[in-house]
Amino acid sequence: MEWSIEYYSPEIEANILGLPEGLLSRYFRLTDLMIEFGANLGMPHTKPIENGLFELRVKSKEGIARVFFCTKVGKRIIMLHVFIKKTQKIPKKELILAKKRMLEVIK
Repeated sequence: MEWSIEYYSPEIEANILGLPEGLLSRYFRLTDLMIEFGANLGMPHTKPIENGLFELRVKSKEGIARVFFCTKVGKRIIMLHVFIKKTQKIPKKELILAKKRMLEVIK
């Protein structure tokens, strides 16, 4: 059984599909790998954040994007939040929002 990708909301899916072309292409490549091999691709592609929250690290010439996700039973990957990274550290508000959504999803 392969893994599946789901989205927290249609808005999150639209935000991801609205990424610049190079980032979107890289996102699709990485999610294809996740479907085939599982959620944990390892660095530099995925990184555990804390307590079941992970980030998908998407990079291209247009910049850097991060997509927070979690996993659920049944090989389901839930994309929770996406943002364009502009600083070295993850902005607190982005992390708080992703954690809040993860708690809603895993109940």
